[in-house]
Amino acid sequence: MSRIAVTNLKISHFRSYKNVEILTSGCPVALFGSNGAGKTNILEALSLLSPGRGLRRSRVDEMERKPEGIGWKISATLQSLGQIHEIETIYSGDGSRSVRIDGKVTTQTALGRIARIVWLVPVMDRLWVDGAEGRRRFLDRLSMSFEPSHAQYTLDYERAMRERNKMLKEGINDPAWYSAVESQMAESGRKIEQNRLYTIDRIMEAQTNVQTSFPTAQLGLVGANNEAIIVDDLKDAFANNRRADLFAGRTLIGPHRDDLTAMYSAKETAAKLCSTGEQKALLVSLILANGRALSQDFGSAPILLLDEVSAHLDIERQNALYEEIISLGAQAWMTGTGKELFEAFGDRAQFLEVNEASSGSFLK
Repeated sequence: MSRIAVTNLKISHFRSYKNVEILTSGCPVALFGSNGAGKTNILEALSLLSPGRGLRRSRVDEMERKPEGIGWKISATLQSLGQIHEIETIYSGDGSRSVRIDGKVTTQTALGRIARIVWLVPVMDRLWVDGAEGRRRFLDRLSMSFEPSHAQYTLDYERAMRERNKMLKEGINDPAWYSAVESQMAESGRKIEQNRLYTIDRIMEAQTNVQTSFPTAQLGLVGANNEAIIVDDLKDAFANNRRADLFAGRTLIGPHRDDLTAMYSAKETAAKLCSTGEQKALLVSLILANGRALSQDFGSAPILLLDEVSAHLDIERQNALYEEIISLGAQAWMTGTGKELFEAFGDRAQFLEVNEASSGSFLK
């Protein structure tokens, strides 16, 4: 099976790194070292090879190395479905980051068409108990792995909603003004809902009849209507809710109010009521199911960025995760404080020690 993998990664003036180059064979990569050494910074750089703001959701100027403050550059050689692509994403110190694929300036959405990248980071350990926003963001990242244009749909929807909310706060009552912006919201919103529902369906399917040590999750989307959502449905809903929205000063209905729900199937227990270990196991299960589904739909599992992956997983599940990564044929970039956390990989992974000095982070 073909795979997606970064075989050469160059990072310049990014976070704690002045310059670093990592060569890989496409196999899983285990980054180990003390807390604060710069392991997560490498994962963040990799996350910027996909559309969006990366795994920390930081502003581009927050990622540049201090004290130089001259911007940053991430370059990568990407192997994807039998093709080789050269990718550059650059922040030059002003404006937004730019993207080049094979020497040509392009959009961030284009990154998602040649590479699929998903991640788990420690802040997601509270996904099932914190607010709905984080769960929507998690679902949207998975949706982008199936449909890269999903990122643009969410941006278009949010832009139109900000315009509508401004009118609501100012007490504007002109129906014509609302109709125009609500049409934009309805068009983007329909696509968002369809992509989210499709993603849930594919992940649910990918959990069935699979030998795994991880629990199956029953997923749902609270707030979405159904698969037959059409533009006029949302447009009418926005129009009918204007009075309530004017009173509140904001848009009270729509895809931005969706919430991803999950239940630990074997125990018939809502994810938010499960133990910390069970909640983490459910998250890992969804990421693995996403990988299986993409192997069928796209032809390869995504690149997996797993920060402090061993947290809240017992040794049996840690080892089971590693075996499933190998079985998927996925390139996983993982971090942990010690090399021993990944010893079950044996010679099937590349091990890199991350250290910190006064001049910045470095590898050995």
